Amino acid sequence: MTGGGTGGHLAIIKAVKEQLKGEKLIYIGSTWGQDKQWFEADEDFRAKYFLPTQGVVNQGVLGKIKSLWMMAKATKTAVGLLRKHNARVVFSVGGFSSAATAFAAKILRIPLVIHEQNAVLGSLNRLLKPYAASFISSYLEESPIKAYPVKEIFFENARTRKHVKTVIFLGGSQGAKAINTLALRMAPQLHKKEIKIIHQAGEHNVKDVQEAYEALGIEAKVFGFTTQLAAYMKEADLAIARAGASTLWELSATALPTLFIPYPYAASDHQYYNAKFLVEKELAWVMRENQIDMIRALTLLDEDMEIKSRGLMQASQKDGSQKIAELLLRF
Repeated sequence: MTGGGTGGHLAIIKAVKEQLKGEKLIYIGSTWGQDKQWFEADEDFRAKYFLPTQGVVNQGVLGKIKSLWMMAKATKTAVGLLRKHNARVVFSVGGFSSAATAFAAKILRIPLVIHEQNAVLGSLNRLLKPYAASFISSYLEESPIKAYPVKEIFFENARTRKHVKTVIFLGGSQGAKAINTLALRMAPQLHKKEIKIIHQAGEHNVKDVQEAYEALGIEAKVFGFTTQLAAYMKEADLAIARAGASTLWELSATALPTLFIPYPYAASDHQYYNAKFLVEKELAWVMRENQIDMIRALTLLDEDMEIKSRGLMQASQKDGSQKIAELLLRF
């Protein structure tokens, strides 16, 4: 298993490897990014390797040369590791962390299975797609598996919404200034309508946002990082959120209608296209960060959420991680 750099990639590795208990698993990642933080102490892997690599995109000329040199050395190392462990299949989730091992798999003619999290293919996954034994994406019709790896609890918490009694604002554990600002602007109107507020403001913003609600005389559940996100989503009837892949599919699994405000600086604008995938099916709304319209957002409070909620239940498929694990075992 390989890939990562960011939590969005690594969450897929974690979900799938939990379905492969008892199998001989090794992990090859990078010293750069969050790979070590996630898996260095993970005992599900028989062996873990973190190779010195860094991204090539958004680098200057010298940076690109250095990155490619590091990649070449790491690929040579990865070839040796795959031979040493007699690897039968390589599962890659993309990101620069996966490049060396993915290239090594092709050199050794080991089947390469790729999972793409976003509606816009990452640069490495786009390059390797023609050479993959299997390419998995919830957005592509030709994908052998359409179900996104989402924890079962989100499906268990799914319910049909009708009227908006609670709104959840989700800016991620790091927070999103635009969503925080919109939430505080909407708060007096929500309070007037007796609509409850749940707000993930980000670890560094909790104190300031909590004080802002107190100054308005409005009660709100404000938090940064939480392990209770599934329960908070279950409680809500409307979400206003970023459109990272994991968040988008967790909201869908919970059947929670959402106004997406994509992170504008995401690579290839992929958060916008993630949201657009659901908007085109009339299952969500999307608003660019530089075009935030509070009046439009407030009009959603009077909409009947039932059609979108039921549609999301039909669009979300269970057992994504289990199906990917079964596909890997067939190799």
